[in-house]
Amino acid sequence: MTTNNSIKISDDERILTAGKRGPGLLEDFHYFEKMTSFVHEEIPERKVHARGYGAHGVFECYKSMKQFTKAGFLQEAGKKTPLFVRFSTVQGSKGSKDTARDLRCLGVKFYTDEGNYDMTMIGFPVLINQDAMKFPDIIHAYQPEPRTGMPQASGAHDTFWDYVANNPEALHMTLWVMSDRGILRSYRMMESWSVNTYLFVNEAGTATFVRFAWKPVLGSHPLTMDEAQKIGGIDPDYHRRDLREAIDRGAFAEYELGVQLIPMEDEHKFDFDILDSTKFWPEEIIPVQIIGKMTLNRNVDNEFAEIEQAAFNPANVVPGIDFSTDPVLQGRLIAYKIAQYHRLGSKNYEDLPINRPVCPFHNNQRKGFMRYNIDVDETSYHNNSLENNTPYTTPPEDGGYAHYPLKVEGEVTRKRSVKVDDYFTQPRIFWNSLTVIEKQHMIEALNYQIGSVKSESVRQQCVDMLVNVDKEMATIVADNIGVKRPEGNNVPVSTSYPSLSQSSTPKYAYSMRVGVLIGNGFNAKEVAETIRELEKYGVWVVIVSEMLGTVIASDGTILVVDESFITTSPYLLDSLYIVGGESGNQPSFDYNIADYIQVAYKNYKPIGVAATGQDYLQKAANMNMAGVVFAKDNPNFENEFIHAIAHMRFWDRK
Repeated sequence: MTTNNSIKISDDERILTAGKRGPGLLEDFHYFEKMTSFVHEEIPERKVHARGYGAHGVFECYKSMKQFTKAGFLQEAGKKTPLFVRFSTVQGSKGSKDTARDLRCLGVKFYTDEGNYDMTMIGFPVLINQDAMKFPDIIHAYQPEPRTGMPQASGAHDTFWDYVANNPEALHMTLWVMSDRGILRSYRMMESWSVNTYLFVNEAGTATFVRFAWKPVLGSHPLTMDEAQKIGGIDPDYHRRDLREAIDRGAFAEYELGVQLIPMEDEHKFDFDILDSTKFWPEEIIPVQIIGKMTLNRNVDNEFAEIEQAAFNPANVVPGIDFSTDPVLQGRLIAYKIAQYHRLGSKNYEDLPINRPVCPFHNNQRKGFMRYNIDVDETSYHNNSLENNTPYTTPPEDGGYAHYPLKVEGEVTRKRSVKVDDYFTQPRIFWNSLTVIEKQHMIEALNYQIGSVKSESVRQQCVDMLVNVDKEMATIVADNIGVKRPEGNNVPVSTSYPSLSQSSTPKYAYSMRVGVLIGNGFNAKEVAETIRELEKYGVWVVIVSEMLGTVIASDGTILVVDESFITTSPYLLDSLYIVGGESGNQPSFDYNIADYIQVAYKNYKPIGVAATGQDYLQKAANMNMAGVVFAKDNPNFENEFIHAIAHMRFWDRK
């Protein structure tokens, strides 16, 4: 392996740093060449995160954090800061589906009084690579195979799993992708973490290690694998549509911001390296302090001008927020700006309305493609006397940004701390922390993903790696994908953390979609009472029938039909309310209701059954009807049904 100038490469896995745990160095010509080549590969679509959507909102600080940081937007309780967010997947192109099993990312651009602050987050607390040097490699392996351009929006192929099998640091995040968190129900229900380690710096110059986390108020909820795959074909824009519709309805997406803080003197206190992006900080050991809330309350007016042209960069920070020597973060600080220069065609992309700070900005940068500002001053250099040395620098004590004087020592090297080589302890902890049903779902995902790999050698290598996480799990997967059972055993770790499971996440009926399956001749009083109670709790009611138009009750009451059986799908509904009724084509009407019930039942969704709809759902010998609520002879039907909708899934259903 050589550079483009034929210099033989000795290390293609680590950026050059000042000491084993030191900052990255600008003299690393190999990394610069590799990353520059990578971010210029696609025109004009984002190389990663191409598929995305966003919205405007506001952040409100709950309590002052001045003890830890001088960042202005975190100084006072009640302080509000406008912001813009962009959600995205990673693997697929701009035209791919929202519901792919994938890592999801969240970029938050705070328009603060001190300039723009970009908080870049991902949907898991761990990343797939320990060093920025490896990022082009994992994306090359993860994205479509170069000879065929397939598969799109899927990691179920040879090159991805070959990479995982031969780069053990990748296993941890891969298991998170294979968990239920990899198939998100809604952007409104997406938990996210900064993964990289940053610094808070206060007015006294004291620094604290910090990682950020967004906690969705509605809780963190997944789709089933069946739903994710089907919805990807039925409505590829499912997550986009959900977010936009929610904001239009006034059901604003809300997320509380949490921080995990570690004093500088405790840097080496833990059995993992706190600068290793492939390791999470356990919330049970390093608590998440909730310090504010983000509310997304305004949809974009123009998708291209706002979402597609939005540009994020983790190097965009404000005084009070600085960088650790996390090797992934160090590499990211270089990569984003050159990627935006390439993708948006000019260094002047930061002057686009969506990227422009709300406070004034002044410097001596001039010209370039698409220059917006018309500069009328005589000088464009510093220092000068002709313009009274404007623009002038600002001392730190007056608000000028000054980097934290982090002590750096050691030889120039590509070596790393030995702690980062523990590849299996935290994946084992993650596995231990999952519920039985969550483990079953991960096994199903592994069966599908690795089972789709054509190379038997790669399939074997994968289960030989999985055995380090759990012997039984790896054995089950091996049997299902046609390779030898792995030898050896999992690492002897019994630790588990409740925070890693989604089982205890908040649950609400609010903004859940309930499909009312209904025909003519229905009981107007019963249906009206149920719908009224559902809407009281913020449930979104969708009237579904054979044809668009109206349906008429036995007393002449008219209901407007929102969707037909053809224009919507049971996969797009969170719950069903079975009313039934009469139709011009009764066999077709009854068949469609039965089909909707079958899909909802097998995906563990709550089902409410009106007295007139009971014949559609008769208990079979092998069905326990968990999560099915009947109205007949049940005076508490509405409350029980709403409680079931909030519960969302009934995993004990048979």
